[in-house]
Amino acid sequence: MFEKYDNIQIINLDYLTYAGNLENLLDYQNNKNYKFVKGDICNQIIVSKIFKEYDIDYVVNFAAESHVDRSISEPQIFTKTNILGTSVLLYNAKENWKTDKGFKLNKKFLQVSTDEVYGSLGKEGYFTENTPLNPRNPYSACKAGADLIVKSYFDTFNFPMNITRCSNNFGPYQYPEKLIALVFNKCKNLKNIPIFGDGLQIRDWIFVEDHCKAIDLVLHKAQIGKVYNIGGHNEKTNLFIVKKIIDYVKKNVNKDCSDELITFVNDRLGHDRRYAMNSSKINKELGWKPETSFEDGLKNTLDWYKNNDEWIKKIEKKPIVKV
Repeated sequence: MFEKYDNIQIINLDYLTYAGNLENLLDYQNNKNYKFVKGDICNQIIVSKIFKEYDIDYVVNFAAESHVDRSISEPQIFTKTNILGTSVLLYNAKENWKTDKGFKLNKKFLQVSTDEVYGSLGKEGYFTENTPLNPRNPYSACKAGADLIVKSYFDTFNFPMNITRCSNNFGPYQYPEKLIALVFNKCKNLKNIPIFGDGLQIRDWIFVEDHCKAIDLVLHKAQIGKVYNIGGHNEKTNLFIVKKIIDYVKKNVNKDCSDELITFVNDRLGHDRRYAMNSSKINKELGWKPETSFEDGLKNTLDWYKNNDEWIKKIEKKPIVKV
């Protein structure tokens, strides 16, 4: 956003729990148009203070507990952040943007959601924006709940909002509990790589910068009230991803890395078999399409992790903060 626009100010509200890392934003910490606020989106006092101090035009709600395995073991944390936190943001936006005739112009709340709210697909077909919500784990269920609360504000108040639902993101700086970063780290250190079930679960992968470009378009050009699916058109099995990473590490990091590190474990509870997104709506209405091939994005990502070993070591030493 800073590379594209010279007239924006970004207020970054983050509680810095286990996955939050200020070192990811060192390049911007001294930018006069950037301000970091440490705080919980569930905290009404903090959120209200931000709205009072700044003339907020857009709220982009990226904030979420997002790891399915953690949601199975600690679902209450996910419910609090993803549903209550979204409600606090919505309420303050509505109260600060409302006028006697509706809402101030050029204001918008963008809820960043996930393809997982749709549930699981069979071997064929794609999720569209009209696919019924059918979440199957605590993470996706509370994201679906948040989506419905955002939708209710539009239906009830004509509140200026959009919802985006994106497929699996990957790229530099991703916390090492996510598949690509996790597997790279295990490969590098020749540790067993646990794969749920048969490893043939399918996900649609998108490079993070392509997702960010879609967010920017929806924020500035989309008609309020609309939902957009965002997909990378890269359906890959988990096993395929793992073998790609093994091949990269063997050639570039550790020649002893091999498929023998793969260890099949009991499948995750309620594990969705396949996700696949139809992104034709955002393409037709806003002109968006992914620009980064899966191969280029994966190499970019793995090169970054290979060259940032100290970043990974610092992340691994950071204590987990439960809220």
